[in-house]
Amino acid sequence: MFSYVGISFIFFCLISIVLHSSPNVEARHTNNWAVLVDTSRFWFNYRHVANVLSIYRSVKRLGIPDSQIILMVADDMACNPRNPRPATVFNNANQHINVYGDDVEVDYRGYEVTVENFVRLLTGRLPSDTPRSKQLLTDEGSNVLVYLTGHGGDGFLKFQDSEEVTSQELADALEQMWQKRRYHEIFFMIDTCQAASMYEKFYSPNILAVASSLVGEDSLSHHVDPAIGVYIIDRYTYYALAFLETVQPDSMKTMGEFLAVCPKRVCISTVGVRQDLFARNPHSVPITDFFGALRPVQLTFSSLILPENVANQCSDCEKSNHSSSALSSTNAEKPRKIGYVNQFPVLVENPK
Repeated sequence: MFSYVGISFIFFCLISIVLHSSPNVEARHTNNWAVLVDTSRFWFNYRHVANVLSIYRSVKRLGIPDSQIILMVADDMACNPRNPRPATVFNNANQHINVYGDDVEVDYRGYEVTVENFVRLLTGRLPSDTPRSKQLLTDEGSNVLVYLTGHGGDGFLKFQDSEEVTSQELADALEQMWQKRRYHEIFFMIDTCQAASMYEKFYSPNILAVASSLVGEDSLSHHVDPAIGVYIIDRYTYYALAFLETVQPDSMKTMGEFLAVCPKRVCISTVGVRQDLFARNPHSVPITDFFGALRPVQLTFSSLILPENVANQCSDCEKSNHSSSALSSTNAEKPRKIGYVNQFPVLVENPK
C-alpha cells in the first residue's frame, strides 16, 4: 500500500512539473516586438548596417510599429565621411532604395550599443530613468524577433570590436526573459561567422532559432558596390530579404518556408536551424507571427449610446465628408496608392 501511494505521489509531482513548465501549444500571442542589432563599427562593415536596416524596413512594412521595434546600430554609415552618398544606406548595388530612409528611428546608436545594454534590454533590468523608446516592454503574450548581425566566432559575438557576448550569457538572458514572463515565443536569427554556436546553449522553451552558418564555417558577403568600394550586404540576409519581399501582411507563407530560403548552393555556408525548444511545427506557423504585427480587435454586438456633444461632432463630420466627396467627384481625381517598393529589383548591367 505504501509503495502504491509513493509511486502515485511521485507521478502526480511529475505531471505537475510538466504542466507548469511546458508551453501551451494552442495559446496565441497578443503582440509583436523586434530587437534588431548591428554590433559592428567601421566603414568596411557597411554591410552589417545594411543588413539590420533592411530587416527593420521589412518588419515595419509588415506592420510592426516603431514603438515596438528596438533598433541598435553601432555605427552611422549614412553620415560617414567616406560615404559618397551622404544620408543614405543601400543594400543593393543598383541603389534602388535607400534603406536608411527618412523615418528610421534608431534607439541605441554608436557607443550605446554594448553587451551590457543589450542584456539589460532583454531582461528588463534598465535604470528607472530609461526612456520608453529604449525599453523592451514585452509581456507573456509577446512574440519577439531577435536579429543579430556582426562578427562572431565559436561561442561569441563581438560588440564594437572591443567586447563580446558569449552564447552562455545570451542563453541566460533569454532564460531570465522566460522566468519573468517577458515573451510567448522568440524567433532568434543571427548572421555572422560560426553563427550556430550562439544558439547551442539555449535551454528556455518556445525559442525557434536560425543561423547563417554552422560552427567552423564563415558567413559570406553577397556583392560589392563599386561606388563605395565595400561589400554592401551579407549573403544569408540578402536571400532572407528576397523572401520577405514576397510576404504581405495577409500572407499564408510559413516559418518552415523561411527557414529554407538560403540553401548551401547559394549561401555557400550551411544554414543552421534549432527547433527542439519550439513547441509548434514551423511549417504550420505563419511567418507574420514574428515578422508581422497582431492587431487585436474587440467586436461588440450591443448598441452604443454616444453623449450629445459627440453625436453633434459626428454629424458635423458627416456633413463635411459629404461636401468634400462632392468636390472630389467634380474634380474627378484618381486616389493615389502609396506603398513600399521592392528592395531587390532584377539586377541589370546598365540600370536606368
